[in-house]
Amino acid sequence: MSGEFPVIQSAHSLVAKHVTKERWDRVKDIETKTCGFTIAKACACAIEFDNQHCGIYAGDWDCYKDFSEIFDAIIQDYHGISADAKHTSDMDATKITGNIDPAAPVHSTRIRVGRSIDGFGLSPGITKQQRIDVEKLVSTALSKVTGDLAGSYYPLTGMDEAVRQQLVDDHFLFVSGDRNLTVAGMERDWPEGRGIFHNDKKTFLIWVNEEDQLRIISMQMGGDVRGVFERLAKGIKAVGDSVKQESGKDFCLDAKYGYIHSCPTNLGTGMRASVHVDLPGWTQHGVAKLQARCEELHLQPRGTRGESGGQTGFTYDISNKHRLGYSEVQLVQKMIDGVNTLWKEDQEFQKKYNM
Repeated sequence: MSGEFPVIQSAHSLVAKHVTKERWDRVKDIETKTCGFTIAKACACAIEFDNQHCGIYAGDWDCYKDFSEIFDAIIQDYHGISADAKHTSDMDATKITGNIDPAAPVHSTRIRVGRSIDGFGLSPGITKQQRIDVEKLVSTALSKVTGDLAGSYYPLTGMDEAVRQQLVDDHFLFVSGDRNLTVAGMERDWPEGRGIFHNDKKTFLIWVNEEDQLRIISMQMGGDVRGVFERLAKGIKAVGDSVKQESGKDFCLDAKYGYIHSCPTNLGTGMRASVHVDLPGWTQHGVAKLQARCEELHLQPRGTRGESGGQTGFTYDISNKHRLGYSEVQLVQKMIDGVNTLWKEDQEFQKKYNM
């Protein structure tokens, strides 16, 4: 039970905008079936912190249905979709045309998606037993994956120090202590039921029971975006088929919202396709101008130290901006074409500034 309408500290968040007292009162006594989640738990970050942009998480698939009046309003606002929008997934890599120009100074490529298995809670609401069951199901399923995707699963619980250090060195390890994730309920019973899988070549990686039940990642050095996407598609299918065989369960796929994630900003494809690329000409021209240009190309530029790491030198992390309302193929295509455009323009700026 959620109690009376709270003070929402994040006054500029989407929660503050869309969670009115009337809407709260209509759902404050609901507890979801899968995990007993409530609207108060869903809005915990916006209520407790003053710095949230979105501020809401789902504890299970039920949340998107039971609290739909609130979630729908926030999702439509954030993703810019209409109330009757439908989402279409497309992981067919053969539909991608071209690739990033081999001459472009791309250091590395990484594409990640999230997936959730039906019948279990999402990280903010998942019960202790469900989390253990997800880990067991996924680690068993992964042990049956073959070929270049085959690898090892490393549970966080009881992890050998040498293994831990190797995962840290590879930048593969996820750690506890994120205040947002803690308040959202995602770090309960840490580190039990969590772990990391990677293939032998370290180009296919899965985080189990972090912010999503599964974070599936394909990556490699250089700019072969198409190849990275092909591996991702193959990996998702292999894991999905194996989970289905083990349990009869599918990934949560919603006709309206695509693949279900704990954070509504990730709904749809849940995909972030990114490259690390040098853009010295654009840097000289002005970082603010680069940001505006990326906006036009439906891309998102970041410094190469992650979301809030700021900018170092002239290497940028460039990724697709949208998650929902476009298919995976469309988003990867936009990223390829956009990075090629930025690189072409970068060369012009290098000439212009005599670099």
